[in-house]
Amino acid sequence: MLFRQVDRTMEERISDLLSRMSLDEKISQMVYNSRAIPHLNIEEYNWWNECLHGVGRAGIATVFPQAIGMAAAFNDELLREAADVIADEARAKHHEAARKGDREIYKGLTFWTPTVNIFRDPRWGRGQETYGEDPYLTSRLGVAFVQGLQGDDPEYLKLAACAKHFAVHSGPENLRHSFDARVSQKDLYETYLPAFRALVIEGRVESVMGAYNRTNGEPCCASPTLLQDILRDQWGFDGHVVSDCGAIHDIHTYHQVTKTPAESAALAVNNGCDLNCGRVYPYLVEAVKQGLIDEQTIDQALARLLQTKFRLGMFDPEEKVSYTQIPFEIVACDQHRALAREMARQSMVLLKNENRLLPLSKDLKTIAVIGPNANADNVLLGNYAGTSSKLVNALDGIRARLEPKTKVLYAEGCDLISTKPSFWGNSPAAGFSEALSMAERSDAVIFCGGISPALEGEEGEAANSDGGGDKLSLNLPGMQELLLKEICQTGKPVVLVLFSGSPLAINWAAEHVPAIVQAWYPGEEGGNALADILFGDYSPGGRLPVTFVKSLDQVPEFTDYSMEGRTYRYLKEEPLYPFGYGLSYTDFAYSNLTPDKSPITTGDSLTLSVDLKNVGSLAGDEVVQLYLRHKEASVPTPNFELQGFQRVSLQPGETRTLTFTLSPRQMAVFNQEGACLVEPGPIEIVVGGSQPDTLSLRLTGRKPLSIQVELKGEVMELPR
Repeated sequence: MLFRQVDRTMEERISDLLSRMSLDEKISQMVYNSRAIPHLNIEEYNWWNECLHGVGRAGIATVFPQAIGMAAAFNDELLREAADVIADEARAKHHEAARKGDREIYKGLTFWTPTVNIFRDPRWGRGQETYGEDPYLTSRLGVAFVQGLQGDDPEYLKLAACAKHFAVHSGPENLRHSFDARVSQKDLYETYLPAFRALVIEGRVESVMGAYNRTNGEPCCASPTLLQDILRDQWGFDGHVVSDCGAIHDIHTYHQVTKTPAESAALAVNNGCDLNCGRVYPYLVEAVKQGLIDEQTIDQALARLLQTKFRLGMFDPEEKVSYTQIPFEIVACDQHRALAREMARQSMVLLKNENRLLPLSKDLKTIAVIGPNANADNVLLGNYAGTSSKLVNALDGIRARLEPKTKVLYAEGCDLISTKPSFWGNSPAAGFSEALSMAERSDAVIFCGGISPALEGEEGEAANSDGGGDKLSLNLPGMQELLLKEICQTGKPVVLVLFSGSPLAINWAAEHVPAIVQAWYPGEEGGNALADILFGDYSPGGRLPVTFVKSLDQVPEFTDYSMEGRTYRYLKEEPLYPFGYGLSYTDFAYSNLTPDKSPITTGDSLTLSVDLKNVGSLAGDEVVQLYLRHKEASVPTPNFELQGFQRVSLQPGETRTLTFTLSPRQMAVFNQEGACLVEPGPIEIVVGGSQPDTLSLRLTGRKPLSIQVELKGEVMELPR
């Protein structure tokens, strides 16, 4: 059969395969659990697979930190390396399963990852799956992750990655099946679309997943604006589009844009959604009979799906596809575990270190490890996780680092969330006395608190959320803060370690606890990585990829998708901790911020150099951040916007010169119609270890470098 001949063109092979299939067979291939076609020797194939931070839901795999944690590393190269490892494990697991006839769900090569929605509201339960609140950071990290997953073979994809959820999607979870996200063209093109654009144009992502919601009235999985005008016409996307799971059903059931499953299926395919994660596309048979869609349109959709299979080498001999030879033994190997540990170390953010309490001395005689997350494994994982061969929680990691010369005491102290007596009448503070006794007998206390996936997640997965998966509060839940206050009253040095996938409003702790570490959901090696930081084997360098507000009073209504008042780019009040913030055990100094030219002409790129020196006594990492501010733009612009970052490791006394190149697009503004304009006028460029706000200056004690560059010439409009 011609479609099996590797020397023929992709177009010829796809055309031949389509010609051999009946309409029923074609439609059977457009659902996520596509059936076998024996007369063509085509096996069944399940398109649904996950690898948000490691191969998920498919047995043993290396578990990296949750996506929001990996974002906090501000290290696109390390993220690309992690994605490459994930892809190796995915390939090895897939081929091992397929050779044994196992083609069940989560065993394929098409992975519905990464999530590049903007984490615009701290309540969103799925914010943990994102790379944070900033379009530029999300774009760079998303492109790196896609490139790592898809590989660099000139002929074959290692995996097929997927940019999701397209578009304007970030809660509320309990409204996602019926919600209409209304958004201005300015916010759409300035905030919600840049990461998707980058993944399509730069990352060459193979797939895009449509969101559950409507955007400006159109169901995302059947939106001519999103799927045709923007994705294919403006950006030139040539891969396939998949619906979120059940989203086509939502079109008639909840959005009520159509009346029947056949109408929904036809509307989605006609507008560019090729694959249905759900059970609606079989109604395409009926839709053809009713004249709602023609077979040529079905052929076009299926051709895109077949193209992905060909790009993965699924119709070619194994010996021709190098990825088929990745040995199964690499899954969860020691080398991959070491990378998970390094990613976890780089992800953790030092929020406070009063009087340089950290790092703790390894010579302390007794340390008390207290709190509901100290001995908890679930807070290592977050959602969409695989099964680790060995989980190392906080208590495990600390004990492994210190025993036997240092005595490690442990007490849970309180439940994570309980505030009421138990069924048998036990007080929710029943564990306080034991915890305080431990604290009194210690030289230092490590309090492991925060939240867990039980309080935030996808719809229906977080039992103690608002019922949909979103957080009800940003405060420490349960009795944690009360216990923490009593421990601090003992006078012992206290380190607070926060586990969460999202911002918490720890206002009391920020004022009274001397040292605070944000650990996120740090993956299988989280406990060891935490111990590395607490005891000085590694100097923390992570930065916050999302703003920590003081309270929900600083945040607009959850259902309001306007960016006004949201994220560091448009926030009007001072937060608790700013985007881009994080401390180190060493100190850095910046000098000689120099542009290659000034003024510059609109349409030209600008290259800047800056010197960075480690002026402290310890080796450490600095996340160098470049921000822009338009001083005389014709339209409202962000307070500041990140347009460059580099994570740099320096020894004490070492100096390095770094360069940043800004493209015209990075210096552009978006008007109310969503047009991308490079305008003449002054631009302030700021480079430092944090964003250039007054709070960052106060918390870090370091002022970034700033210069002003003048753009000359005519207004230039760039492609959107």
